[in-house]
Amino acid sequence: MGYIGSHTVIKLLEAGFDVIIVDNLVNSDKEVLNRLRQITGKDVPFVEADISDREAMDAFFKKYPVDAVIHFAALKAVGESVEKPLLYYKNNVNGTISLLESMIAANIKTLVFSSSATVYLPNNEPLKEDAPLGCSNPYGQTKRMMEIILEDVCKADPAWRVELLRYFNPVGAHPSGLIGEAPQGIPNNLMPYIQQVGVGRRPFLNVFGNDYSESPDGTGIRDYIHVQDLADAHVKAVEYLMVTPGQGATVHNLGTGKGSSVLEMVHAFEKASGKPIPYKVGARRPGDLGKVICNPEKANRELGWVAKHDMNDIMADAWRWQSMNPFGFASSE
Repeated sequence: MGYIGSHTVIKLLEAGFDVIIVDNLVNSDKEVLNRLRQITGKDVPFVEADISDREAMDAFFKKYPVDAVIHFAALKAVGESVEKPLLYYKNNVNGTISLLESMIAANIKTLVFSSSATVYLPNNEPLKEDAPLGCSNPYGQTKRMMEIILEDVCKADPAWRVELLRYFNPVGAHPSGLIGEAPQGIPNNLMPYIQQVGVGRRPFLNVFGNDYSESPDGTGIRDYIHVQDLADAHVKAVEYLMVTPGQGATVHNLGTGKGSSVLEMVHAFEKASGKPIPYKVGARRPGDLGKVICNPEKANRELGWVAKHDMNDIMADAWRWQSMNPFGFASSE
């Protein structure tokens, strides 16, 4: 029911798959079901459960004849993970182990996993899947630990087929404006913060550091990928696993291969929305990196997937979503 999951549900339905959603609603909203119905014309079955609840998940897999699982369920705020590391290890790592135990009990051995570019050692070059790994925060550590667990499960049982998808920076929204990123509280990511400044919910954007030598304007550079492209990649990954047995755990980076600075994102949003985005420059945050860009060639080649949306699409869709839903899925703050 979350940001990337909800967009992926639509793409899966469009590709002819039957989808069942499981979510504990800790970082999502039940209104998403109504929006999915408006977009697709279908009622998507939904089960409110936590993946770490073995009894609930065992009952779920007994009820539904599942062929493949896409695992989006994790806490994902980098700053919060630094403050509350045990919460992240317990939820993300233990939850994954519990989910895998339920899958094994139900003899389901096909899984697509949401990983992250945070597993890589910082590097100014576009990152390939074999780039050195080195997580800079507990959130990234949990993602790498979950990858290792999945790799070991595949080594122990060659019947398993697992895709490890390492996302770069998902942004944008569905072109209908009906679903998009709706963080609870103060946004941790750049784009929802910019969007909330655009609709007047925040007075200005904090820019952390403008002295990065890797950047033309001194602000941090990231690889921003439209959530629609990211959702497409999950459909391709499921299809890839279903026709490519015996692969074990395979890794694919998901990004565009192009970088944009914080200020380039601000100005692109101003152009799309017609709204000024005031900002204040402050000091760098601990652990922040100057430049993180994807090399997506392996996913292009093996999954037959290419990011199709450009910055104009990203900003137009982001503004449509936020202007239509200034408070996300709620009517007011």
